[in-house]
Formats: sequence, structure tokens, C-alpha cells
Amino acid sequence: MDRWPTSRLLSTAARLVELAWNDKLRPLGLTYPAVLTLDAVASGGPITPGKLAQSVRVQAQTMGPLLNRLEARGFILKEPNRFDRRSQLVSITPLGLDLLEQSHGQENTVLSTINLDSQGLRDELMAIVRDTKIT
Repeated sequence: MDRWPTSRLLSTAARLVELAWNDKLRPLGLTYPAVLTLDAVASGGPITPGKLAQSVRVQAQTMGPLLNRLEARGFILKEPNRFDRRSQLVSITPLGLDLLEQSHGQENTVLSTINLDSQGLRDELMAIVRDTKIT
């Protein structure tokens, strides 16, 4: 690891955190991608699946199956878009909001066993997310 570039360390750390978070979310019946999606719908909904995919930074094809699973479990609601009959609007249900709140409690414990400068790390990560342009 001493010779790894920073980007590889960041990628590996992110994957390990995602796996740890999934372990904590499993009892709630959620996954990391599901929480990201519910978060985006809660803060930006009702929202089209395409805009939701952009918000979560995934391909639109990836979003469809995830939304179907979330809808089947009663976490979101998909309704026709009255302004554009070709699209749907996604909104979060009360059950989805409740589970999202529970997941946030679990999220805060993922890194609790590691001694690090959380605010400094958070600031650096926010700069990466904010300033990195994907082409």
C-alpha cells in the first residue's frame, strides 16, 4: 500500500466503507445504492428516473432495476409525469423515509472504530466530489 497512488487508496477505502455499510444496512433490508437513491429522492423528489440517475451519478440503465426493487418493497412510488406522458416521477413513501432515517443512524457508525480527523477527511472528500469532472 505504501506505493499505491492516492486514487487507488481512495478507491479501496471507499469500497471497504461501502462493504461495511452494507453489513450494517442488511438488517434493514437496504443496500448502499438503495440508500443513495432514497436520499436523492427524499431531497429532490418527485424526480424523473433520468435526473435521479444523474444525481446519484449512475447510468440510467442501472437506475431502472433498482427503482423497481424499491417500488416493490414500498419504499418509493412511481407515477406518470403529468407534464410529460413519456416519463414517470419518483417520490419516496413514508416507509421509505422511515428506513432512510434508520439507515442514517447506521451510516454514522461505519467509521466509528477508526481514529481519524473526520472533519478534515470530510472537507477533502467534498472537494473531490465537488471539483471532479467526469467526461
